[in-house]
Amino acid sequence: MTAELFKKYESKLKTADELAKIVGGCPRKKKVIMCHGVFDVVHPGHVRHLAYAKTKADILVASVTADRHITKGVHRPHVPERLRALNLAAFEMVDFVIIDENAKPLQNLAAIKPDFFAKGFEYTSGGLPPATQEEADIVEGYGGEMIFTPGDVVYSSSRLIELAAPDIQLEKLLTLLHANGLDFSDLREAIAKLKGFRIHVVGDTIIDSYTRTSLIGGQTKTPTFSVLYQGQDDYIGGAGIVAQHLRAAGAEVTFSTILGKDPLGEFAIDGLKSAGIKINGIIDETRPTTNKNAFIANGYRLLKVDTLDNRPISESILNKLTSAVSTTPTDAVVFSDFRHGIFNQWTIKELSRSIPLGAYSVADSQVASRWGNITEFMNFDMITPNEREARFALGDQDSTVGSLAGALVEATGCRVLFLKLGDRGTFVSRPSTQEHENDSYFSIDSFATQVVDAVGAGDALLAYATLAMLATNNEIIASILGSLAAACECGFDGNIPIQPDDVLARLNQVEKMAGYQK
Repeated sequence: MTAELFKKYESKLKTADELAKIVGGCPRKKKVIMCHGVFDVVHPGHVRHLAYAKTKADILVASVTADRHITKGVHRPHVPERLRALNLAAFEMVDFVIIDENAKPLQNLAAIKPDFFAKGFEYTSGGLPPATQEEADIVEGYGGEMIFTPGDVVYSSSRLIELAAPDIQLEKLLTLLHANGLDFSDLREAIAKLKGFRIHVVGDTIIDSYTRTSLIGGQTKTPTFSVLYQGQDDYIGGAGIVAQHLRAAGAEVTFSTILGKDPLGEFAIDGLKSAGIKINGIIDETRPTTNKNAFIANGYRLLKVDTLDNRPISESILNKLTSAVSTTPTDAVVFSDFRHGIFNQWTIKELSRSIPLGAYSVADSQVASRWGNITEFMNFDMITPNEREARFALGDQDSTVGSLAGALVEATGCRVLFLKLGDRGTFVSRPSTQEHENDSYFSIDSFATQVVDAVGAGDALLAYATLAMLATNNEIIASILGSLAAACECGFDGNIPIQPDDVLARLNQVEKMAGYQK
């Protein structure tokens, strides 16, 4: 159905410049009326508004607010701009649709000069709002006329969305693919191209432990639980799992990290070597190997015990790391920051300067606390913070995701931003080019259908998105494959390296659900 929608109605989508040429200047033989709005959910009020507007002119133009300028609600819009435009184009009464890349329709009103500009009746109550008055000044300035449609029934998209957000995951995905000339075969081809890249991962190793117990009982006089020890499972996590994801995907991986002189350090070295990773494990006898041990009783986590030392690394260890970064032949350098010693505001500068010329640079700062800040990684090719980390870094708890992403891109100077939103998916910022001038921001909904353990999902996204960028230089492909890898990780208990076959299987499931045919 989606593909048919594209073919049938896409011709109605125009730029403001294209539309200005089509309708011509004033006076016109055929009168033009324009309506403007968000249209996140098209409701009966919108239909009445458009239908009434069409009775006043020969050509009806619907103008849609671009995603980046929508500030209603923290997570709006639910429907991306191109799909909102296609929804309006499907109405027989609508002749053309434009996506307004400006915060207000003033520039497009001045360029197109519609004979009439239609607003809802609610804008007349209590006098014209300042924004509406601005529009009226433009329209009346070139001899046009403001029209206010009847207000017999008033609906609100925001209130409807507050009742239940629309479930249009697959429609959004198909719209994004089509708009960029992609389909599922391109995604499968990209998976096959991930192998062979040289990646140097630098970051903090964490041994994630799960101590399994069963609850015996509790003390009556003190808040003490008694549990029966049943075993312990250890996993190489932190930057170590990033290295393993990359290796599992087929990359040639070098991993530089700091370890303690202890059994867990030996466990990490042995495990990484057996995975085929070239381990540059610098031993610091003054600190333990970082360990985070979750105690689980009857399937529930009772508590987590951390054994760590977050002191900054010494100058001699920093010199060893910078030397390794600068001399290791690589296609990409990935800094995986958990703030357990390697990275701080001073070492980040030195390590960043050591990245070889021409290597793709990636940074992830999984901290979300006073100990770390993603904005310290300046001018990287790609960064992958989550929403909480981004809001902490910018001191911004209120902005919409789009505004937050824009501010983070400006603050860091990064080329590509993958802003992880948990179960809401990923918001992506990419450079604006002539090819995709109007969609430099887009979102990918989460593909996770069943979450067993979300730990490590962001690491899987980081690994597969990095390789996909190297293989295709396409942010859409990278974000989809990264999100699919994250969904796969959510289906496992513990940090398990994700294989390309896992990603391919999940992709096939999504394609089947979409019922998509090119």
